Formats: sequence, structure tokens, C-alpha cells
Amino acid sequence: MLMKTQRLTISPFFPRNPIKSHQPLIRCLGGGDSRKLGRITTAAAPIFQGNTVVTRREIKIGRVTRNCDENDRGIGEIEEEEEEEKKKAVVKESVWEQMKEIVKFTGPAMGMWVCGPLMSLIDTVVIGQGSSVELAALGPGTVLCDHMSYVFMFLSVATSNMVATSLAKQDKKEAQHQISVLLFIGLVCGLMMLLLTRLFGPWAVTAFTRGKNIEIVPAANTYVQIRGLAWPFILVGLVAQSASLGMKNSWGPLKALAAATVINGLGDTILCLFLGQGIAGAAWATTVSQVVSAYMMMDSLNKEGYNAYSFAVPTPEELWKISALAAPVFISIFSKIAFYSFIIYCATSMGTHVLAAHQVMAQTYRMCNVWGEPLSQTAQSFMPEMLYGANRNLPKARTLLKSLMIIGATLGLVLGTIGTSVPGLFPGVYTHDKVIITEMHRLLIPFFMALSAVPMTVSLEGTLLAGRDLKFVSSVMSSSFVLGCLTLMFVTRSGYGLVGCWMVLVGFQWGRFGLYLRRLLSPGGILNTDVVTTKKIKSV
Repeated sequence: MLMKTQRLTISPFFPRNPIKSHQPLIRCLGGGDSRKLGRITTAAAPIFQGNTVVTRREIKIGRVTRNCDENDRGIGEIEEEEEEEKKKAVVKESVWEQMKEIVKFTGPAMGMWVCGPLMSLIDTVVIGQGSSVELAALGPGTVLCDHMSYVFMFLSVATSNMVATSLAKQDKKEAQHQISVLLFIGLVCGLMMLLLTRLFGPWAVTAFTRGKNIEIVPAANTYVQIRGLAWPFILVGLVAQSASLGMKNSWGPLKALAAATVINGLGDTILCLFLGQGIAGAAWATTVSQVVSAYMMMDSLNKEGYNAYSFAVPTPEELWKISALAAPVFISIFSKIAFYSFIIYCATSMGTHVLAAHQVMAQTYRMCNVWGEPLSQTAQSFMPEMLYGANRNLPKARTLLKSLMIIGATLGLVLGTIGTSVPGLFPGVYTHDKVIITEMHRLLIPFFMALSAVPMTVSLEGTLLAGRDLKFVSSVMSSSFVLGCLTLMFVTRSGYGLVGCWMVLVGFQWGRFGLYLRRLLSPGGILNTDVVTTKKIKSV
């Protein structure tokens, strides 16, 4: 009877519906839920004399369960590692793919940006073979022509940004209307600049020399007056060029500017070297080439399916929207151009030979400088789609910026090396004056330091412009301009000469690089938060 009672008490060791032993193994191999085992074994736990009895079967099931959990954790860790490796591989692949896209776009765009400074550099080389006075006269002449044209780069930024944003929303009709409005604004600005050049050109050249080096004023004024005739064509062509770049088409503008460069080179050779027209011949060659370039830019835009000869008067609302986008960009570009011009202004008080040396180095710097501008244009053409398009992708935007920085760092070192090698090893290409060559060689180190930072800086700046963080860009540029000009005045009065002015330029470039990079890497930057992007999308 006692044995029978014990059997009845410990009968839970042998439940009527026993647990199948293959279930935990199946769950272990197939990724089943091991928590079910816990519920089953708890229900089947026997009680002997008021105490819970741990059976041998429960111990075995517990061991199997723990093994399954450990196997599950091991498998989970392996899967996580595999996923991380796949993500890294995808990131590397996406960086490489983006770098190839950047090269495909920036290759033609780089040639396009080089053509403009190349025309001025051709003028410098040809005129330098004849007269040192006319070579020095190109200093204020290029400031009032080429540098002033960069002030209107706000039209370029506004055009490429607005067209790229409209195409990201797949609204071709809106893109056409914006192009027509901006073409009209470019034409009006060009006519105003033509009028101002005719009325105030001589006064501007005289004021720029500050009453010193009077001998260069007539030659500089001749150059400015002839170049001023092309202002309407320059700005209309600029809008057409920027519209094509906003459509990610860089081959059309490249063909136009390549043809213009060839025309300018042939014109300089014939008018200056064979006909002896000097600085006037160089000005006419550049003017004709810019007119041809504008026509070819508009023809390229027509081939894209848009009407480049359609001009539309903007409404007050449209003008306000364009002003809200263009005004900070105008302040930024004006500050940059004003700073470069102020360096030339300081150099004019150091003598004709020093000014001529600065003219050579400044043109070479500008020639190398524009090789980094396509990186800024790439950011402005590709980033809006990732920030505001129908398929926003902030990780992809960050990867694009990483690719731009890698290319920018490499390009900066290459440009710095090549840019210093030409005037350092082959100064006779520019001039045979030994005094000018000596002054040029003194600028090689600050020249390299300033130039190496340019491609990375413009990549960051283009990203901020694409994200429409315009107030920050304009505030950095305006404050850098004020601080830089004050430092230039101190350096000039302290007798540090032209080398001191170029060291200020080094601080100007690297200071902007640091501020832009910090802004983009901050948690509230345009690439790191969806909240800011959502607000930007609503404003766009």
C-alpha cells in the first residue's frame, strides 16, 4: 500500500502526455522558441512531501535548453558580424561607385572651370613677353573684369540649386520657368555692368592704384573698357551653363568653353604677337571668345529640351524667393572676391615689380584654384536629390561627402605640387625679369599651403550650399573677410611684404575649412538630423 501511495505521489514523473524528446532539438536547430520548454517543464514538476522534486528528465531538458540558448546567442552574434561585414562591403562599394560618378561628372566640369582662368593666364603669358607695365596693368584689369564676374556667381548657385531641386521633384515645367526668370535677371545685370563700366571704369582703375603706379592706369582702363562689352553675354551664358550643370550635364558647357579657349589663344597670338596690339589685342580676343561661349552654352541647353531663348520677367514673389536664396550666396562670394582684391590692393603699394610678381602668382593660383570648383558643383548637383528628393537618403549623402573629401585631399596635394613647380622651375614661361622672378620664388611656400586646402574647402562649402545652410556660409565668409582684411592691413604696415599677405591667405583658407567641417559633423548638421531636413523640405 505504501508503495502504491508513493507511486501515486511520484506519478508526475511519468505524465500521460510525455514531452517528445526531439522537440528541443528541433527548436535548437530550427530556431524555435525555447521558452515553451520552460512552460512545459514547470507544469510537469512533481511535489514530494511538500517540496518540488527535480527530475532527471527536467535536468536533461534544462541542459538542452541552455545549450539551445547558447547556440542561439552564438548564431545571433555570427549573424550580426556577417551583417556588419556586409554593411561595410556595401559602404565601400557605394563609396567607390560614387567616386566613379563624381569623376564622370567632374572630369568635364573641371575642364570647363579651367577654361576661364586659362584665358586670363594666356593673356598674362602673352603680355608678359612684351611689357612689364602692361603685365602689371593686368592686376587691376582682371580684378574689375574677371573678379567682378565672380560676384555674380550667386546667379550660378541659385540656378543650379533651383533646377536640381525641381528635377528632383520631377517637375520639368517648373525648371523651365525658373531658367527663363534667371536668364532675364542675368541679362539685366549684364546690361547694368556694361553701363557702370563705361561710366565709372576710369575712376575705378585710378582709385584702385591709390595714386601710385600711375603709368599702368591707361593700359588697365583700355583693358577694362574692351572687356566690359561682353558683360551681358557673360552673365546670360553663366545662367545657361549653371542650368546644364543642375541637370548633371557637364559635357555641353565644356565644349563651349573649350572652343572659347581656342579662340582666345589664337586671338592673343595673332593680335599681340604678330600685330603688336598689346593689352588691347588681348582684351579683344577674350571678349570675342566670351560671346561665342555664351551662344554655345545656350545652344547646349536647347539640346536638353529647354528653351534657352525664353526670358520671363519675375513676379515680386519669385524675386523675393530668388533673393532669399541668392542674397546669402552673394554676401559669401562678394566677401571672398573682396578679400582677394584687397590682397592685390595691398600689393599695389609695394612697387611695380612686386605687383607684377603677385599678378603672375595670383593668376597661377586662380588657374589651380578652379580645379577644385567642380567638387563644389558636384555637391550642389547631387546632394539636393538625397536631401530633398522623393527618395531621401542621408547615409548616401554622407558617403558622397566622404568621397568628395577623399578626392579633394588628393587633388589639393597634386595641385599644390604642380602649381609651385611651374613658377619655381620654369619662371621664364611668365617673364624674363630677374627681379620679378625673385619675388615669385619667395611666395612658393605660402602658395602651396593655401592651394592644398582649396579642394576640400569648396567640397564642404558646396555641401552646405546644397543643404541651403546659407546663413552659416555667409556669416563665416563675412567674418573671415573682416578679420582677413584687418590682418592684411597690420601685415602691410608692419613691413612683412607680399609674403605676409600670402600667409594671411593661408589662414583664410584653412580657417574656413575648419569651420565648415565642424558644422557638417555636428549632431544638428544637415547630414545628421531628419528634423532639419524636414523643415528645409517644407521651405523648398
